[in-house]
Amino acid sequence: MTATMIKEFRLPDLGEGLTESEILSWKVAVGDTVTLNQVIAEVETAKAVVELPSPFAGTVAALHEQPGTVVEVGKPIVSFEVDDAGSTNGGSAPSTGDGSAVETSAKSAPAAGGVEAVGAPAKREPNLVGYGAVVEHTGRPTRRARGQVQELGSATVAPETSVIPESAAVATPEADVAERPRSTPPVRKLARDLGVDLQSVPGTGPGGLITREDVQNFSGAPKPAIEAPATQGGRETRTPIKGVRKFTAAAMVQSAFTAPHVTEFLTVDVTATMDLLARLKGNKSFEGYKLTPLTIAAKAVLVALRNHPTLNSRWDEANQEIVQFNYVNLGIAAATPRGLTVPNIKDADRLSLRELSTALTDLTDTARAGKTSPSELSGGTVSITNIGVFGIDAGTPILNPGEAAIVALGAVRKAPWVVNDELAVRQVMSLSLSFDHRLVDGEQGSRFLADLGAILSDPAMVMTMI
Repeated sequence: MTATMIKEFRLPDLGEGLTESEILSWKVAVGDTVTLNQVIAEVETAKAVVELPSPFAGTVAALHEQPGTVVEVGKPIVSFEVDDAGSTNGGSAPSTGDGSAVETSAKSAPAAGGVEAVGAPAKREPNLVGYGAVVEHTGRPTRRARGQVQELGSATVAPETSVIPESAAVATPEADVAERPRSTPPVRKLARDLGVDLQSVPGTGPGGLITREDVQNFSGAPKPAIEAPATQGGRETRTPIKGVRKFTAAAMVQSAFTAPHVTEFLTVDVTATMDLLARLKGNKSFEGYKLTPLTIAAKAVLVALRNHPTLNSRWDEANQEIVQFNYVNLGIAAATPRGLTVPNIKDADRLSLRELSTALTDLTDTARAGKTSPSELSGGTVSITNIGVFGIDAGTPILNPGEAAIVALGAVRKAPWVVNDELAVRQVMSLSLSFDHRLVDGEQGSRFLADLGAILSDPAMVMTMI
């Protein structure tokens, strides 16, 4: 008879130190047989909706959290029953105190039906990146393996890491184990915020891990209230602030009160651009491509940035440096059912107009479906928000945190315009440019906006800028 063991899967950090995620739905049920990398759940982080792949091949033994529950990183969410030798197709998972999988053996279980932890396997097995620190079974801290990682669904697998017993010490990137109590980065940050010395806090988590509750109990700070679904009664409706909307609100407040914003406006005659757009739509080489005013405007922004690189930079407060980007990750603000997101097109400055059209279509379709990944929401260098689709002419957009500029595109409208000293009906658009005055002075911002307007007024001006 084949022996089996129970492996516990803990919620991983799904990107950039996020401390919690909400379980939106389970794609499996207790008793289901799953394969390695099969999608088992859909969760919402503070940035995006993410599909979780299974790190094991086996049978679902238990689901520890219900849909709608907000779960902290490192908490168990599902257990699997797998063959004692590991996943049938080579899958395995880490065993640490922060977002990991803990394995227990069914064949060594007590008679009462419990399970006992077993030691680390002799061979080195893959570890889901971000699922916690990994340590050699000798108890000495180990470094995460270097080299190229290979994709595993929406997570990543790094080669040459190890699995250890739960009782082993956990390594942290900041210090040796002997110098720091066991805890996760979010818990260490909470301790710093509350002024708590972790050396004095007893850990109640697995293997002595210090949890958020341990820090809050030690400091006497009240625990956060449990979020409830939207409640409606009388004359008002209350909805918990969480997920993407919570993250966006915090980011916008940080940006507005950190970077000194300046906004400039320019209204331009875009008749020539609209004529160009009509010709391109009828061109066979663009058949099957979705072309809109945003497509042309995005390309114009990318061209104008070549002569005004200060708008494609970042203020690094910690290192007191100005970071100049030699590439453009173009962010596109997208209104989604879950709130505003700003996914970006990587290396957009290297794309042809056809490639840019495809990238924009994919980006907006993914965002509207709520499937944008955390990696697509990070690393932007400059952004565009297309408020014209809502019939709005101009606005004062807030910078995406970490970026120096954002362009708002207004609606294209027919309006009276003076052409060759005569009044004519033309198609016009208002452009709004917000920039970080620490990085971009008034002249630089004005010249960029003027160049952008010149391209949209006469697309042939591109020939003078490249």
